[in-house]
Amino acid sequence: MFEMKDDYLTGIQMIDEEHSELFRIAQEAYEIYQDDFITDKFDHIVDIIDKLKEYAIKHFADEEEYMESIQYKRMFSQKIEHAAFIDKINEINFDDMDHNQTETLFEILQFLSDWLVNHILEKDKLIGTN
Repeated sequence: MFEMKDDYLTGIQMIDEEHSELFRIAQEAYEIYQDDFITDKFDHIVDIIDKLKEYAIKHFADEEEYMESIQYKRMFSQKIEHAAFIDKINEINFDDMDHNQTETLFEILQFLSDWLVNHILEKDKLIGTN
């Protein structure tokens, strides 16, 4: 379901490699969602959330550093979107998630799908054209 395609390439190797890792983490979440043999997915979901948050923070810092180095004019709006992504991850309520694991994981997958595709295609690809 989550695959880094040529359409998502920015032409900036570091950013493209980091986007690939974000897609890999999203795919890992999807595989957990699909795995009917894991009845209690709580620990797996927490692990995914931790990986996602940690890697997104690293990626956003790297991407923002790159944008700063090329004096990218749309950097401020990028920073706002990056902060919103981290805020969304931080808003996940672990108590609610424990009682609604499948629903929570589905919501995370929807968020990742929308955000990764739309943000990369509409925002990040513009960095490579600067």
